[in-house]
Amino acid sequence: MKLLIKLGGTLLDSAGTRRRLAGELAALHRAGTRLVVVHGGGRQMTRYLDERGVQSRFVDGLRVSTPEVIDAVLKVFAGTVNHELVAALVAAGAGAVGVSGIDACLTEAEPMHADLGAVGRPVRTNPKLLEVLSGAGFLPVVACVAGDCSGRIFNVNADQMAVACAIGFAADRLIFLTDVEAVKAADGAPLRTLTTDDCGRLIREGTATGGMQAKLNAAIDALRGGVGETIIAPGAEPRIVERVLAGESVGTRLLAGMEEKHSA
Repeated sequence: MKLLIKLGGTLLDSAGTRRRLAGELAALHRAGTRLVVVHGGGRQMTRYLDERGVQSRFVDGLRVSTPEVIDAVLKVFAGTVNHELVAALVAAGAGAVGVSGIDACLTEAEPMHADLGAVGRPVRTNPKLLEVLSGAGFLPVVACVAGDCSGRIFNVNADQMAVACAIGFAADRLIFLTDVEAVKAADGAPLRTLTTDDCGRLIREGTATGGMQAKLNAAIDALRGGVGETIIAPGAEPRIVERVLAGESVGTRLLAGMEEKHSA
């Protein structure tokens, strides 16, 4: 099985949670799963900028990325956050290798909008690097930084980065490990199964907003791009990946809607 797991930066901000997740992922990797990990780090980025007196500006939930912010992106996402996670995975017995979308033009991006500065939208992922590393028994750990063939560097939303890598890697499953229990209905009840049609309705009705809206849009893109199943699950739960893969009713499973089924 080919599996891509996206780890939210909030989960990685705690050394204890980072070590626990690293142990679970390392065990999965040792069991023979061809695994790729993509991570964020927004909380760590905001703290780094605040400590240096740099105010973060957001447009539609995306951090405006000036040259100063891109310098911080490289230091925080591709530096501290990536290498702390790699070190935890190595300590847990996995041959983890830290990379970013810049490496070998793994994920190519294009500017999203002039008002956002160097915020990029992933347009394609060259899976060769992921295939070579995972095929040789390594565990690629991808920071959400992308580039293009002319050498530009982009800050990329981690959910979008995970989808681009999952599609390029032809992952059977994409799991978003996050800091929420599940996707929730308007009354707050957790929703255990959704189709892409259901996701669209939750967004249109204003039930899913902000970060959850972004995750649902990313999940829809993944399913339409050929990923077999997408799951949004609570990363703080013990043995969460094992439980999700065993079919336990935890988090939210997202499946293709009627439109995708008819076009398949």
